[in-house]
Amino acid sequence: MTLETDLAAEDVQCARTERRAALRDGLRAVSPTLIATATWGLVTGVAMVKSGLTDNVALAMTLLVYAGSAQLTSLPLIASGAPLWLIFAAGCVVNVRFIIFGAALHPYFRHLPWPKRLVLGYFTTDMAFVLFMPRYGEAAVRGTREQMWFFIGCIVPGWVAWQVSSLTGIYLASIVPTTWSLDFAAVLALLAITIPLASSRPILVAMLAAGVVAWVGQVFPLRLGLAAAVFAGIVAGMLAERYLPEQRR
Repeated sequence: MTLETDLAAEDVQCARTERRAALRDGLRAVSPTLIATATWGLVTGVAMVKSGLTDNVALAMTLLVYAGSAQLTSLPLIASGAPLWLIFAAGCVVNVRFIIFGAALHPYFRHLPWPKRLVLGYFTTDMAFVLFMPRYGEAAVRGTREQMWFFIGCIVPGWVAWQVSSLTGIYLASIVPTTWSLDFAAVLALLAITIPLASSRPILVAMLAAGVVAWVGQVFPLRLGLAAAVFAGIVAGMLAERYLPEQRR
């Protein structure tokens, strides 16, 4: 009985050690992106108030929606008095990429109860997906403790950085001059993160395809160009990953 107790205690200690290590790895991986996340959150917080939302409504939006692109897309529609269904549809179109993210992440978290998967879905971000998939995309075993806690280590700091900066933007919006190009600063911060990620030919092809489609798709209604760019980037990256190695040989 003592031996069984010792083995159980050792297993618990090993699980804790593995969990902490994976959590630290996730935090370390996402740390360079937090400045861009905070900048984007600050811009969104300011934009919500400048669009006419009250502080309380803006606070509720940033906590419940937690999607910068959807929030910024819906603000002009809200300000213009557009019908609720149109605002909802525009937000869904902009975030359609998360359907793709969810499908790709499903093999890693399908063993969890659906309430926990919903919570992970709420916290999931583009950057967490980008950091997670190159690390575990080719894993022979999916759904491990290491994978889950690495993902948690990526998403929790991002959520904290976003909420803190967004709340700061909400409550400082009244003193921020409209002449400040905060949106441009946010774009530069995001570029500083994404450009170093272009470390292989498939990623470069995906970025190029997404950029071209996004530029051409500016004329599409409801920000459909963004959704088309995401789809084009994913397809182009998958095709490049499949065929470019054969071309090099």
